[in-house]
Amino acid sequence: ARSPLDVPRDHPAFAGHFPGHPILPGAVILAEVMAAIEAATARGPESWEITSAKFLAPVQPGTALVLQHEPTRSGGVSFEVRDERGVIASGVLAPRDP
Repeated sequence: ARSPLDVPRDHPAFAGHFPGHPILPGAVILAEVMAAIEAATARGPESWEITSAKFLAPVQPGTALVLQHEPTRSGGVSFEVRDERGVIASGVLAPRDP
């Protein structure tokens, strides 16, 4: 599945990370990914464990992001977050044991 990730240009995380040279923290990217996957799968964030996450390029305010994700054979989800340059983050979520 493919969907836009809408991170507002004035998201509060930009103010402190880093003053004068704002970039989107990886934790915010992961939170947006988790919210989108939760909406797509109807499984809450407590249902998933982040087994890997890579951050490949910084994201400045106003950057258009797109999430692409697909199920894995083991019941998890692999994801990539892209901007106009290519992949800026990727990772895998695994189902958490109940």
